[in-house]
Amino acid sequence: MARSSYIIIAAILIFGVYLYGVTAVSPVEPVGRLAFVKLANPDMYPGHPQSKVLAEYAAQRGSKCALVVHYAGSSNYSHYREGNVTIIELAYISSEYRTDIDWTEVLESFIFGVPDGKYRYRADGYEFDTLYEAMDYVERLAAEKGQQGPMPMVFHGTVREGNVFINPGCGFPLYVQIVWRQYGRLGAYYYIIKGLIHPYLNNPYTAYELTHASDLQRLYNSGALDYTGYE
Repeated sequence: MARSSYIIIAAILIFGVYLYGVTAVSPVEPVGRLAFVKLANPDMYPGHPQSKVLAEYAAQRGSKCALVVHYAGSSNYSHYREGNVTIIELAYISSEYRTDIDWTEVLESFIFGVPDGKYRYRADGYEFDTLYEAMDYVERLAAEKGQQGPMPMVFHGTVREGNVFINPGCGFPLYVQIVWRQYGRLGAYYYIIKGLIHPYLNNPYTAYELTHASDLQRLYNSGALDYTGYE
């Protein structure tokens, strides 16, 4: 085997050990995209199909909690119980509302990461000025709920309009910001790629969401999937 092959194998092994070590002491285990389109409003609540998928994933790994990150709307993003798992929600607040893709922002984030101070954050109705403050709240809440070790973290990933394959969806910038903060540039690239593949292999609703994406988007945007007025 050529020396270059040994060098590549050694680099991969070192990178794998690095990711394993950082994950062991990190508050989150980056999982990736949860879903492609919104199935109901509210976006996440006890009994919601996407909520059940996340809770089942967490329970299979012995986790007491799971974190889902969003793009902030009007919700308080309150935590709740799904079976034996506590679902913690965290959203980033952007000064500009948009559902399309700003490719300049995507490129800058991919090269440089998401800069500190770009967003504010909301969880359980509380708003935070920095990601450090927001994650400190999330970590303390998870500890109160019995979490030990890293909890699975997903970005919601739903797209209200447009192409669900190109647009990574709700919460993606915050997912990138957190993994970049925890794992650095190379770790972030790995978890971004892994995370975008995740729902194709792990979400039982993927085929349904993808084949009915435009219809579900239309129904959601017209209010036909709004159940906020029901108990």
